[in-house]
Amino acid sequence: MNIFLVILLIIAILIAFLLFLALVTKSEYVIERDILIDQPRQKVFDYVKLIKNQEAYSYWVMQDPTNKIVYKGVDGTVGFLGAWEGQKQAGKGEQEIVALVDGTSINIEVRFEKPFKNVAQTLMTTTAINENQTKVTWQMMGKNKFPFTLFNLVIDGMLGKDMSKSLVNLKVVLEG
Repeated sequence: MNIFLVILLIIAILIAFLLFLALVTKSEYVIERDILIDQPRQKVFDYVKLIKNQEAYSYWVMQDPTNKIVYKGVDGTVGFLGAWEGQKQAGKGEQEIVALVDGTSINIEVRFEKPFKNVAQTLMTTTAINENQTKVTWQMMGKNKFPFTLFNLVIDGMLGKDMSKSLVNLKVVLEG
């Protein structure tokens, strides 16, 4: 019986520590990755502003072949909506273009429904390095409520890795 109480005490201490950690962790997170693409800025921007093109480079879209995607509106314009529902890894949600600065940036609001409800903002910017080289910066910003703030300690490593893979895919598509 003594060992059982010790195990329960250890579990209780661990849970208390994790809850304390979640309490003192910032609720906001920002993840940012970038890549250089050997193409002119406008060509790169004209490609990334189209949400449908994510099917060719987004690591997340490509991970779930059962993913069903429905589009509404005119792609590459404010208000365009892409909704997805996957059976395995993609979950369920939608993304909407909420702001666009031609040749420079696209801001997309991502609304997750499954496996959890949350909202994130993604910003993709294209910066000309020279006439034939463009820096693409992809940023995701969001907020988690307690106790899910604990995820903010590892979210950069988890999602950042996938963003990097997506940017490499984008580079291959645009330079190929």
